[in-house]
Amino acid sequence: MIKEVLIVEGKMDVVAVNKAVEADCIITGGFGLNRGTVDNIRHAYKKRGIIILTDPDSAGERIRKWLTRRFPKAKHAFIPVEEASAHNDIGVEQASPESIRNALKKVRTESVKTEALFTAADLLQNGLSGGKNSSMKRAEVGAVLGLGYANAKIFLQRLNTYGVTRKEFMDTITDISKKIENNEVD
Repeated sequence: MIKEVLIVEGKMDVVAVNKAVEADCIITGGFGLNRGTVDNIRHAYKKRGIIILTDPDSAGERIRKWLTRRFPKAKHAFIPVEEASAHNDIGVEQASPESIRNALKKVRTESVKTEALFTAADLLQNGLSGGKNSSMKRAEVGAVLGLGYANAKIFLQRLNTYGVTRKEFMDTITDISKKIENNEVD
């Protein structure tokens, strides 16, 4: 049983989570969170802690940002887009139990005090922005680091706010670059 309460968007997300792990969930019902739901999340946050596991799409990102402003010590789990896509839909409910478990193994906590350890130059120099395959490489690096997929601006923000170390980043870049050279990337 996961100690923290998982915050998900819908009922089918709960079904998918329950196939993967034993955990309590609170459903946001999308972006229109009502007062009772926010109160339930606040109570869980204070008593057990919460893990935000929203869909890897723009709506999920907006919900995540809204919740993070209100619950700054919340933990975050990200499912890569390609692992949460099926039937022309993107969401936690589309992810396999293994993908959900992997995301929960890589939970990150946003740092209240952000350190600008990484810059846009780091992304450019490592092929994560400005190049033909930057989006694909960023998705791969995000999956390994547990940051999920994001555009370059958001990805840079996540690198600086979710406690990624320079060594962790460079080791991941090296591993992904080797896979790309050997055509082992999915």
